[in-house]
Amino acid sequence: MVLQGITASGNWIIDRTKIVDDYPPQDGLCNILSTYAANGGAPYNVLKALSKMGFQSPLKGIGVIGNDAEGELILNDCKEHKIQTTELFKTSLSNTSYTDVMTSQKTGRRTFFHYRGANALLDLEHFNVNNMDCKIFHLGYLLLLDKLDSYLGNSKVTRASQLLGLIQKKGIKTSVDLVSENSNRFIKIIPSSLPFVNYLFLNEYEAEKITGVQCLCDNGLSDISRLQKAAKVLLDMGVQDYVFLHYPSGAIAIDKNKTITIQKSLRIPSELIKGTSGAGDAFTAGVLYGLHEDYSVKKTLQIGVATAAASLFHQSCSESILPINRSLDLITKYKTI
Repeated sequence: MVLQGITASGNWIIDRTKIVDDYPPQDGLCNILSTYAANGGAPYNVLKALSKMGFQSPLKGIGVIGNDAEGELILNDCKEHKIQTTELFKTSLSNTSYTDVMTSQKTGRRTFFHYRGANALLDLEHFNVNNMDCKIFHLGYLLLLDKLDSYLGNSKVTRASQLLGLIQKKGIKTSVDLVSENSNRFIKIIPSSLPFVNYLFLNEYEAEKITGVQCLCDNGLSDISRLQKAAKVLLDMGVQDYVFLHYPSGAIAIDKNKTITIQKSLRIPSELIKGTSGAGDAFTAGVLYGLHEDYSVKKTLQIGVATAAASLFHQSCSESILPINRSLDLITKYKTI
């Protein structure tokens, strides 16, 4: 059987983005300048981005949504973008998950207030692994999936680990993304899954929380040598094929032979940046596109960085995503940092 397409599961979210003039201190006040409701969460963002990029192979979503207006909005949006939803299960036990995304107009930085909702119910029973025929399965976000993040009985093996292992046995490549949670749970939950992950996506904050390798300099900027060290540690912890570590000024790909490829971000003028909420998932979508099509790692990273740049032109996660060739044109137009 020839495996084709990308299936994504995890957090299906409606993002309620609010652009504020600046983020206030505790007990302070800021002004909401505009609001926007749109797609959020790893599977929703990645699949919608792939659709807008012109991805030609099947796209499929797996997850749990509420039996409510927000759930219907997700289903209708997926239909419009040719994303299969036969395994997006409705529940009356909880409402569709949402996130209030507070984005500072001054800095472009974001703060998230999240309602876990129906995503907390996603469990092994929702996955028909025997019938999976995709080339790549993407799961996100670990640390934000209550059932899948939990241990199997009294073991130190998570339910996500078991799921990823079963999927790998089908010959499907597994891909995982994390959430930047402010906690000490990274080292307790994530390592269990790493031996069953082919492609790991994470940022410098998450890499530091898992590996203990300090990834930032004293001035708050990412240190390339430290990022490379953290990525190598993650391979030693079990990641099978690639670690993709993205940070504000670029991205690193390191393979199982510890060969490193670096791609710098694009110089997008600050006045053109409307929001950064979907940049990480847009990068992931671009990289998954290249991996699915068996492109070189250099071209794959270029697609990832270009897709992330395209996502910045709108305050939502995916509305400004461009067809792949037009995204790549941004590299020539804006150059790299």
